[in-house]
Amino acid sequence: MNERKTEDLVDQRLRDRGYYVADRKIIVEKQTSETPRVQKLLKNASKRGHGVGKPEFLIRSQAAANFIIVIECKADPKKHVSVTRNNYADYAVDGVLLYASCLARGFDVLAIAVSGQDDRTLRISHFWHLRGSPKAVDWTDESEILSFDDYHQAFIHSDAKFRQDYDTLVAFSRSLNNQLQAKKITEAERGFLISGILIALNNSAFKQSYHLHATARQLGASLTDTIRGEFEHANLSEDRRKDLSQAFSFISLSPPLIEDFDFFVSLIRSTDESINSFMKTHEYYDTIGQFYVEFLRYANNDKGLGIVLTPAHIADLFSELAGVDKNSVVFDNCCGTGGLLIAAMRAMIRDAGADQAVQRRIKNEQLFGIEFQPKIYALAVSNMVLHGDGKTNVLRANCFDDPTASMAVHRPSVGLLNPPYKNKEISEDREELEFVLNNLDLLEPGGTCVAIVPITCATAPSGVIGQWKETLMSRHTLEAVMSMPIDLFHNSKTTVVTCIMVFTAHRPHAQGKKTWFGYWRDDGFIKTKHRGRVDMNGTWQDIKRQWVTSFRNREVIQGQSVMREVRHSDEWCAEAYMDVNYAAIGASELTRFAKRRAIALLTISAR
Repeated sequence: MNERKTEDLVDQRLRDRGYYVADRKIIVEKQTSETPRVQKLLKNASKRGHGVGKPEFLIRSQAAANFIIVIECKADPKKHVSVTRNNYADYAVDGVLLYASCLARGFDVLAIAVSGQDDRTLRISHFWHLRGSPKAVDWTDESEILSFDDYHQAFIHSDAKFRQDYDTLVAFSRSLNNQLQAKKITEAERGFLISGILIALNNSAFKQSYHLHATARQLGASLTDTIRGEFEHANLSEDRRKDLSQAFSFISLSPPLIEDFDFFVSLIRSTDESINSFMKTHEYYDTIGQFYVEFLRYANNDKGLGIVLTPAHIADLFSELAGVDKNSVVFDNCCGTGGLLIAAMRAMIRDAGADQAVQRRIKNEQLFGIEFQPKIYALAVSNMVLHGDGKTNVLRANCFDDPTASMAVHRPSVGLLNPPYKNKEISEDREELEFVLNNLDLLEPGGTCVAIVPITCATAPSGVIGQWKETLMSRHTLEAVMSMPIDLFHNSKTTVVTCIMVFTAHRPHAQGKKTWFGYWRDDGFIKTKHRGRVDMNGTWQDIKRQWVTSFRNREVIQGQSVMREVRHSDEWCAEAYMDVNYAAIGASELTRFAKRRAIALLTISAR
């Protein structure tokens, strides 16, 4: 076999995909690179353990300076990949992963392994190895070489890139929080300040001229005027514009801002570079909510203000569990900063594809929310405006008031909610299941409601919670309950243990109907000292896929899920019904299981 034949096959594909077109400014190098930066990274990357690494192809573009493609070829398709992936000299995958690990010290890397002598036997594997990451991750089953633009766009929107950018964003939020704290800007004001800057940056005239103002006081007045103008452009009603403008009016009067021009300009510039760029790359993500929670984490009052942000990966999970698509009408009766609505919007826009008319209909007519707290309401509406949706029906109201019943005329088919968690020291606080019932009652018959609530809502057999469970089952069907990770809300400094409940609206729970219970305690996220809970090993997407598949098919898997007929007086959690194969698990895992079950079932005592 001749490895040159494999290289020629790759080379021809690169030509067919436009890699060698002169005006594309794509640089294709073979074996060696003329770029000092690449030379340095490959200096000790030989597959034999010493000397310079010489991959078959190195590809870069002037338009993406920090992105590089490395390709390694082998003639024999049997030498495509080894079991251990560390036989660098003899296998294509093993070799390209070695090169990628070296290049990832300075680049985001797409590693491509190719083996075979002709089109029939050719094997192609793709891997991402992002800059600074400890290891590469498999990317796709794509069996062809794609264009550079296709690869770069796929990279920008990949899960791996999101994790990298998100970690950078969180690090920036901590640094920004420290700066604003040093300027004596209060925790509550910080979220509005950043939100207001982002809204103003949507205005091209402001974005191009903010640094040209003569004084910081003029800049503050211009910023607040631009915010008001953007609310008018979003076609918000006059009373809503007035309320929202009032929430941002402090900016033009804040001494730390209007007395320090250099700091004010630097703040706007860094917000544009770090936050705005993230939002434009990763659309339909509750960035404002994330920053607001980050700012409030240090105030020890985030739960007191009702801010328990639904983690982004759980918000996405909600949409999948509910089967959200382009035709869904989604309703959140306690929407907070709008995270669940934005996640639903993302799923709906994705399903709509390139159909702009459908996208406009989704944004204008298919997303509805209610938020009681004035400041959080202002952030929710601002969030929607930032995502190109100024017409979303987000009402500032108490969802239990009669006027909110008008939501029913929009015929919502999906309810998503993370209700305020009851403070046991405040007797007037409503039970979480009251919010769930309120949401369900406003859905269309047959609609789906997905809610995340404290596990005590599932385990309490009687009392007030038991009564609400009975009312829920008398009107609606309990389809599933999933026990969630113990530390799910760690990033919001909330220790409550939770579960997800799924209901079908306006169909009383039938006698003999079985409910599916999932044991979803491990989402792959790991607690870290400075970054909170993160998907450190990139396992979430696979875990989510397995969770959603088992839920949709109502699969019964030992140690993971079970089907049971339950009444309102029963425990609604997997731990109460799963059979444990004690012979199949070790003593340490058995101890962990017992502890998890005890936490889930005994947290009721705290109520």
